[in-house]
Amino acid sequence: MNNNAINIYSEIGKLKKVLLHRPGKELENLMPEYLERLLFDDIPFLKIAQEEHDAFAGILKVNGVEVVYLTDLVAESISNEDIKDQFIKEFIKEAGVNSASKSQILYELFKSLDTKEMIAKMIEGIRKSELKDYEKSNLMDFLEDDYPFVTDPLPNLYFTRDPFASIGHGASVHKMLTVTRNRETLFAKYIFNYNPLYKGTKLWYDRTEDAHLEGGDILILNKETIAVGISQRTHPNAIEKLAKNILTEDSNFKKILAIDIPKQRTFMHLDTVFTMVDYDKFTMHPNIKNDMNLHVLQMDGNKLSINEEHGSLEDILKKHLNLDNVKLIKCGGNNIIDAAREQWNDGSNTLAIAPGEVVVYSRNNVTNAVLEENGIKIHVMPSCELSRGRGGPRCMSMPLIRE
Repeated sequence: MNNNAINIYSEIGKLKKVLLHRPGKELENLMPEYLERLLFDDIPFLKIAQEEHDAFAGILKVNGVEVVYLTDLVAESISNEDIKDQFIKEFIKEAGVNSASKSQILYELFKSLDTKEMIAKMIEGIRKSELKDYEKSNLMDFLEDDYPFVTDPLPNLYFTRDPFASIGHGASVHKMLTVTRNRETLFAKYIFNYNPLYKGTKLWYDRTEDAHLEGGDILILNKETIAVGISQRTHPNAIEKLAKNILTEDSNFKKILAIDIPKQRTFMHLDTVFTMVDYDKFTMHPNIKNDMNLHVLQMDGNKLSINEEHGSLEDILKKHLNLDNVKLIKCGGNNIIDAAREQWNDGSNTLAIAPGEVVVYSRNNVTNAVLEENGIKIHVMPSCELSRGRGGPRCMSMPLIRE
């Protein structure tokens, strides 16, 4: 087991290393008719989205963070032809390609590309118009005649928070709710199986599990406490399985707080409800009810104990993090219109790079001013196009090492 590759015991410790995915041509394969299927509300302009993403990476690097990219880690993992072969076959199968002739054409296409080009092509998606030898060979081909893709793009991949999560010295690789996003976790599988630095990492959860779990629902509050959202995209059974795997001698964690949040798109993950910005300060969704349902999962000998609690988010955080005071900073301040507008653009989804120091979207100027009034140092990144994917700086980053 590699104990040095991942080290995450908080949300706010000084960020040392982070995983990003720079959006690519997959965004240019978004079409109005298929936005819902691909979990988008709008189509970002790629050139500007990339400039914004580069600015995000630039802020991190200037502040001493090592930035690594998903495509590089996957390419390093595919170190020989046998692994490449296996990876291509698995990708084609999971892309739902249902005819032998089409699979063969794709196989030959991927095999002909160098590894990094191949990975980019898989993420981008493949249009039927790109395959010179494409012919309809079975009934499904005829029925899907008007669908323009052989394999769907993976436009959500720049939200690297979700396919897997760094927890302690290990990681959880996720079974995601939608078919569209579940294919993303194949990249994580190969990183943790074959990457020279990350193979042998302790896995707390695996993509082969039955119940869905997503990284945006997982917050590492301190070295003993993890919060996990029971959300539209994370099932209670997954949280229970994660707890049984993680609340052991192999980790320092003592309890998981399972927080019940509304099952709707506006509260997609727990990190759209609140994020930690300092030891005792949190951003929060303005529409969170005062009385929340919480289940505390702990090990009692060999048995998992579950205790139900109710209370405000403030009281829950004070009790479980042993804090005298907690400051909840509302997205949009106290103005109902500003709150709705800025929550839509992930005003409460911030990435802490050190205690009291966060990266925020430029467009959430009301929330950003409130953060500064509360003593939080902000690093402002451009956000006109990236925000169209409905995720903020925390969603777009997977921390690998924090102090």
